[in-house]
Amino acid sequence: MKRHLALTFGVLAGALLVSAPAHADDLVTHHEFQVNCSVTHRLPDDPIVFPNLPGASHEHSFTGNTTTNAHSTLDSLRGAGLGATSCLAPDDLSAYWFPTVFDGDTPVIPNFRQVIYYKSGIIDYQAVRPFPPGLRYVVGSKDATLDEFRTAPGRVEGWECGDSFFNWDFPTHCPAGTQLNIRYQAPSCWDGVHLDSADHKSHMAYPVDGFCPSSHPNPVPMLEFKIAFPVDGDMSAVRLSSGRGFSWHYDFFNAWDEPTLAALVSHCINGGLQCDPRGFDLYKPDRGTALGPNYRLPGRP
Repeated sequence: MKRHLALTFGVLAGALLVSAPAHADDLVTHHEFQVNCSVTHRLPDDPIVFPNLPGASHEHSFTGNTTTNAHSTLDSLRGAGLGATSCLAPDDLSAYWFPTVFDGDTPVIPNFRQVIYYKSGIIDYQAVRPFPPGLRYVVGSKDATLDEFRTAPGRVEGWECGDSFFNWDFPTHCPAGTQLNIRYQAPSCWDGVHLDSADHKSHMAYPVDGFCPSSHPNPVPMLEFKIAFPVDGDMSAVRLSSGRGFSWHYDFFNAWDEPTLAALVSHCINGGLQCDPRGFDLYKPDRGTALGPNYRLPGRP
């Protein structure tokens, strides 16, 4: 297949802003799809950092696979069965989790489906390939200082509410009726060998100037968690279970049905589209969808 040359006009946090079109008549400004998932449960567990040690972690809020706990493995996540997920796509049995937000001693739980983007983090978006089964990693650090959080390659605009952006700790006040928001991007270059590493990070790397480094030459989707917490007003008592706002981090454990993830990556990321969870681009409806009305591959009941 003819390879298209990418013309880059700007890169922010490793993500391409504008590139050459995947189709001759299209201007490609996005290469992404969403998975929309609600929070299902809270546990002081982390099956990546503290496997088989229930209660060993600070509290996390879990979304995606409804069975995730300290004992979770690829086999257990997949063995949970079709639809054992809070995500719209029943074949996404992956686990996603992040530290619980508290207002004083009251947990603040996102009360609607949250958006997790799967994007290209590199200029050559047509080179992105699906995650291998069982890939898992931690994004960010519970031990980060404010300055480390502020300068981390995954940060986007820090904590947000109303018209307040670029807060590297929680803002002191959020206007009534607003929500506390955070967006944070994951590394999207894999070493091609390890599904995990001792620090749960070293097998992954962020792109440099839109390219994967030679040590991690395999581009995979870039996750961007976009989470909204229903809390406003005085924020002085708001905290994470892991500490201050700059200790924000999250975990991902891939347990997608392989053909389903491959279809979404090919149609939306490689195809240069801005897709919803069905793989449909509202602005380019002629391009069709990757999944059917039931959020499954065509032909699957």
